[in-house]
Amino acid sequence: MQPKLHIKKGDTVTVIAGDSKGQQGKVLKVVIEKNKAIVEGVNLISKHSKPNSKNTKGGILKKESFVHASNLMVHDSSGKPTRIGRRIDEKTNKLVRYSKKSEKKEIIK
Repeated sequence: MQPKLHIKKGDTVTVIAGDSKGQQGKVLKVVIEKNKAIVEGVNLISKHSKPNSKNTKGGILKKESFVHASNLMVHDSSGKPTRIGRRIDEKTNKLVRYSKKSEKKEIIK
């Protein structure tokens, strides 16, 4: 059984540890097996490429690399980083994520 992560594709997150600490971005991809995610504009690496038909010049490209999920914190609707909890919604009877920081315990989509 695969572990559930507190982040999903499309979430806005803040990096809370590592070289990119404090940076914010949107989650582009999540790899559940490795507990990692790619965040837009965060953890950039330099990739050297040879000239080819797509890139005729070649050169050094900046590209996002993976960030471990434990180093990411999701933003709630007010735009502040928050911890995430899971509960069953009374209306829909489905498992939903909610913000632990807000007083209303609002649902995060």
